[in-house]
Amino acid sequence: MASADEKSFDDINVTPMVDLYLVLLLIFIIMTTAGVQGVKVNLPSASNKASAKMEEPKTQAVTIDPAGNIKLNTVSVTLAELETKLSQLKAANPELPVVLRGDGQNQYQGIMNILDVFGRVGITQVGLATQPPKK
Repeated sequence: MASADEKSFDDINVTPMVDLYLVLLLIFIIMTTAGVQGVKVNLPSASNKASAKMEEPKTQAVTIDPAGNIKLNTVSVTLAELETKLSQLKAANPELPVVLRGDGQNQYQGIMNILDVFGRVGITQVGLATQPPKK
């Protein structure tokens, strides 16, 4: 007969082991982010004229309202004028980013016409503006 002191250990308490793994993971994350600081170098200086010419690419906003009116930033344009103006902007900046904003009630064909213009002009950086879902 087995006495009361000789109970069987069928299950293992893994909570301390999980705590240890989480601490090790935290240490690993802190050490890897601390190690990615970069190398310090003495950077050369440039004249103010050179830095004034360098600008971030300006994102163009193309908006189409439910009535089908197209606007480039805030200026109303037709589909042909949109293509002409985007071609000029693309020539000045080869990596021209564009955001397409359309009303939720728009016809799909209007959006496709504008995307077709983007394709003909050669714009590859296109974003479609949306809203987060309502809670």
